[in-house]
Amino acid sequence: MTSRRWFHPTISGVEAENLLMENGFDGSFLARLSSSSPGAFTLSVRRGQDVTHIKIQNNGDFFDLYGGEKFATLPELVQYYMETGELREKNGQVIELKQPLICAEPTTERWFHGNLSGKEAEKLILERGKSGSFLVRESQSKPGDFVLSVRTDDKVTHVMIRWQDKKYDVGGGEQFSTLCELIEHYKRNPMVETCGNVVHLKQPFNATRITAAGINARVEQLIKGGFWEEFESLQQQDSRDTHPRKEGYKIENRNKNRYKNILPFDETRVKLRDCDPNISGSEYINANYIRLCPDSEQNSANSSSESLNNVQGLCSNCAAVQQQQKNCQNCQVMNKTCVQCESRAKSSSFSKLTSSATNCTNCTRKADTLPKHKRSESLTSRSLSTAGMCGKKDDKDFYKTYIATQGCLQNTIQDFWNMIWQENTRVIVMTTKEIERGKNKCARYWPDQGQTKEWGPARVTCLSESSTNDYTLREFQFSWRNQDKRHIYHYHFQVWPDHGVPSDPGCVLNFLQDVNSRQNQIAQSGITPGPICVHCSAGIGRTGTFIVIDMILDQIDRQGLDTEIDIQRTIQLVRSQRSGLVQTEAQYKFVYYAVQHYIQTLFQRKRAEEQSLQVGREYTNIKYTGEIGDAQRSPLPPSVSNLSLNNKLDNFNMNKMPCKPTKSPMDPITPKCDFVPTVYENIQKDLRPPPPTPPRKT
Repeated sequence: MTSRRWFHPTISGVEAENLLMENGFDGSFLARLSSSSPGAFTLSVRRGQDVTHIKIQNNGDFFDLYGGEKFATLPELVQYYMETGELREKNGQVIELKQPLICAEPTTERWFHGNLSGKEAEKLILERGKSGSFLVRESQSKPGDFVLSVRTDDKVTHVMIRWQDKKYDVGGGEQFSTLCELIEHYKRNPMVETCGNVVHLKQPFNATRITAAGINARVEQLIKGGFWEEFESLQQQDSRDTHPRKEGYKIENRNKNRYKNILPFDETRVKLRDCDPNISGSEYINANYIRLCPDSEQNSANSSSESLNNVQGLCSNCAAVQQQQKNCQNCQVMNKTCVQCESRAKSSSFSKLTSSATNCTNCTRKADTLPKHKRSESLTSRSLSTAGMCGKKDDKDFYKTYIATQGCLQNTIQDFWNMIWQENTRVIVMTTKEIERGKNKCARYWPDQGQTKEWGPARVTCLSESSTNDYTLREFQFSWRNQDKRHIYHYHFQVWPDHGVPSDPGCVLNFLQDVNSRQNQIAQSGITPGPICVHCSAGIGRTGTFIVIDMILDQIDRQGLDTEIDIQRTIQLVRSQRSGLVQTEAQYKFVYYAVQHYIQTLFQRKRAEEQSLQVGREYTNIKYTGEIGDAQRSPLPPSVSNLSLNNKLDNFNMNKMPCKPTKSPMDPITPKCDFVPTVYENIQKDLRPPPPTPPRKT
């Protein structure tokens, strides 16, 4: 599983029942230490208004339910019964494990890495840390205990941290009430290995991977200065990666670049096929494919050993890709993923991966999403049969693909439409105005409503144009070389400020939801749409921000709130495909705040759905902003609109939010509130929106 935050090591059966009844829902579950059988565990499941407890045997060799299937680890057992639905009572009644009840992290310190294996810890610290770097992680072999991993010169030492009698220790010596106290003690008083080596804890190796449900605590930590630290680390990693951009530097292509140094990587650039081969550079356009395979974020091949000498091995498919991508540091996005970062193909798009992809058993997992919630699939879904970008899979499988490009120049409009036709793109996302601060940001590549314009073989008619407070939607009729006409939908986001980022994350979330809905509607009509084309002016800052937010939200939708997300490394992944995506620290912060806003809305929606069952209603739609109508939307305080290096937002503290004396499922251990942060106070309070508008026929 992506996370083991469903394991609550310190609670009793009575406390488990209280947590599930107060913070859980039908099908919510958790695992805990058995209070009656030392060494055993108990699975507690809420079923309606009752809680069922199931004993899990641990005999030292395997885990089982005192009969039936046997498993090497507790997570494997839990995942098996979640996916198969084979957990039953003696009378045959099924016990459903729908949604894990997340346990609070033992600490919010960023040196805590949660469910990280020994191999993964070694790989991270040896590659990116230095002597004295340390982290703390959950024990893979002994649930409830932890491991301190420390780099000592060129090796990594693992020290078991025991949790006994509500105290932490390292197998002897002093005991501590918290992990923080233990770490601070051994920072001042270094440990000595049995061989005599001194283990110094010099600098923490901070995690960027978090459980989605724990984003509030992480944002609170990052506000103290961590945003700058994470972003600077990202910039430094970029400086070590070199990707050739020879095509963009060629003399014949220079006038096709809006900015002379913002060029597409050669390996991932879009190549135009319908062009004159006798004209040098005719196949060039400043655009790159950006992709993340939807069900391959997580490779949970965790080791049960706490002291391992070798770094984590990849599946044969990813190993082959990594061999061809020596400079790509992203083949382990979220520190444990098996992301198929495409080989640097010399064809017009990514080459097909080797058939060994089918041998990787860790590249797929069950979608564990909140019931009834659907973000209209993904922002971009591309059929494998059309994309030609990955090995053959079931036709139901889709790969998330985007095209990131610059704003058109007058002399590149024809090439732009050539690309739109070639890639079968049906939705275009534009995130800049044509002119900002007196400077041309994008040439108008569409006609006025009711008009038709031609750019070479491209013929475009604007059929309709409508606007909300945030964006304008245009519908085009488009043909290339007099072939069958296609309908193209142009989503023009117009409230991104000249400086900084939007004041309201909700307006971006609503915009992405509308774009997703359109792409999904097109797919359901029998058309296989190509990747959505996203552009701003340079095609890196705002473009990358929209794409990364959508990638993270899509992962949460598929895998649930117990999934582990890594915003920094996701950005690093997309930057390996186009330089500079998510360009500024302000944009980096905004990604975090948008994801946080979205997760809080999911919790509100889930709570509303649970309450609605009591009155026979179902809420099938929700907006991410304060009011139902666009005209009623209230902006956030000015401090949020200035997410910049002046740190105006740093005064925002999650502990100072207004609360009601009720509980929230955000943190099932400590009492919390049904709240939305002050800066996001415009999240909808009335969770009864009008029925969704029927989709337009295309």
